Amino acid sequence: MQTEINTQIYEHGGDIYRNDVRLDFSVNTNPLGMPDGAYTALRENLGVCEKYPDPHCEALRRQIAQFEGIAQKDILCGNGAADLIYRIVFSIKPKKALVCAPTFSEYERAVVISGGRVEYHDLREEDGFVLTERIIDDITDGIEIVFLCNPNNPTGKLADAGLLKAAAEKCSMQNTLLVLDECFLPFTCGESLKDFPNIVVLKAFTKIYSMAGLRLGYLLCGDSGIIASVREHAQGWSVSAPAQIAGIAALKEHDWIARTLELINTERDYLTSRLREIGLCVFDSDANFILLRSEKPLYEPMLKRGILVRSCANFRGLGENYTRIAVKLREENEAFIEEIESTIAQREG
Repeated sequence: MQTEINTQIYEHGGDIYRNDVRLDFSVNTNPLGMPDGAYTALRENLGVCEKYPDPHCEALRRQIAQFEGIAQKDILCGNGAADLIYRIVFSIKPKKALVCAPTFSEYERAVVISGGRVEYHDLREEDGFVLTERIIDDITDGIEIVFLCNPNNPTGKLADAGLLKAAAEKCSMQNTLLVLDECFLPFTCGESLKDFPNIVVLKAFTKIYSMAGLRLGYLLCGDSGIIASVREHAQGWSVSAPAQIAGIAALKEHDWIARTLELINTERDYLTSRLREIGLCVFDSDANFILLRSEKPLYEPMLKRGILVRSCANFRGLGENYTRIAVKLREENEAFIEEIESTIAQREG
């Protein structure tokens, strides 16, 4: 029986449950999948599902501290980075926040739900959607929290490390909390600001370790008061036992990030080149995903071919003619190119 296609745009990528999807290019998880060590650890420790998880994630935090080269006390784990975003916002209840446009929508949503107001720093297409020094002027009096995503989602661009430090200094001067989302940073050669004072750095196992279904993230912050406040705004067992087990095992895969980087750099270049040959406007990316612009929307015609892409219709500053796609394995990337080329040829014919 033919499955009815649901063309209503989901708020995020990964809506494979309402549609018949054979290739999902809408989510930006590691194309290598989850590390073998994490799979093995989960299989060998299924018994942990019968017990309450450690609410303090002691063993996991020890492993993260070793991995990050940071004190264990400066780490707080959560049910994915999104969980931590909401907990940060609820802990300070900012009256006014600054977010970029376009960027990840959960920053804005958390602020609005908590009763705050959002101001926007527009990233300009003529700048390639790169963060510029204009951000410093937008960190004005009354801004209590600033969210910066590095590299930014959905544009894939890294911010200059010096500019991020300048933003951190401006926030520190104004007693503004800077939340720096580095969930996609492991896919790049970018520099982490985890050692810079007065900021909260967000990281996750979701993307680099392809653990989206397990839900595991963490934040780094040298301010014990912030750590304590964010910890208080959570239910007692926010990180499941299987997630903790898998997270510990994943961090022991010491060559994982290097392997991933090599693959992403090669396949991103391949996709970018082929898409430009087809005639699409493709924006340069530093991450494991690519933003492109087409004359007509691609979401529905690609979905009819069984390929799910991320429509950017609900990203502030973009629209339905902008599409974000993940960088995947060569076989999948080739299949995607073939289908999108056929889609465009069919339209022109």
